[in-house]
Amino acid sequence: MVDKIKTADEAVKDLKDGMTIMVGGFMACGSPENLMDAIVRKGVKNLTVIGNDGGMPPTENSSARGIGKLVAAGLVSRLIASHVGLNPQVGEGMMCGKLGCDLIPQGTLAEAIRAGGAGLGGILTPTGVGTIAAEGREIIEVDGKKYILEKPLKADFAFIRATHADKFGNFMSAKSTKTFNYVMAMAAETVVLGTEQLHEVGELDADLYHMPGTFVTYIVGGEIKWQI
Repeated sequence: MVDKIKTADEAVKDLKDGMTIMVGGFMACGSPENLMDAIVRKGVKNLTVIGNDGGMPPTENSSARGIGKLVAAGLVSRLIASHVGLNPQVGEGMMCGKLGCDLIPQGTLAEAIRAGGAGLGGILTPTGVGTIAAEGREIIEVDGKKYILEKPLKADFAFIRATHADKFGNFMSAKSTKTFNYVMAMAAETVVLGTEQLHEVGELDADLYHMPGTFVTYIVGGEIKWQI
């Protein structure tokens, strides 16, 4: 069996300036914090980041979380997300022209990522039809109803998080930490999985795992259980 176990720094060694990455989670709940730290240490620039949001910014009492770590370090040139209002640094970057931001409805974002992983040519959604969101977009009519064509989203790397994983990469994410992690596991060339608990293959009932390890390239242990 291929040895997929790496340190966080080893897992990001092939990440380069200008790449597109996906980061799982919702407001950092479900984001792989150890892997975000490793990306910051590597110092890659001009990343396009696809995720639900801009993560959590640093405060007087806490450090940044999730994608917020990458934004705070100035590594992101473009953010594709559905919600950025809880990270003022995103808005500041947009206002000064240092950070491009594409806002996409959350369901549309999830389905565009799913389409990327499934090899589809895109999805049709009625969301945004008849608004400024549809300007310049391809509109397709099906049975008399109009839809916006949303093209699939894929990435060079996906950084995702698990609660339990085995050494082949079969994994599950508990409760709300599963947000975006499963669809992103299928939509990137290299998938790096950070996990709270790492098990031998066969140690746990296979029915516990929700995603097969065939999607996972590298596994990094040591994620700390999410704390509000």
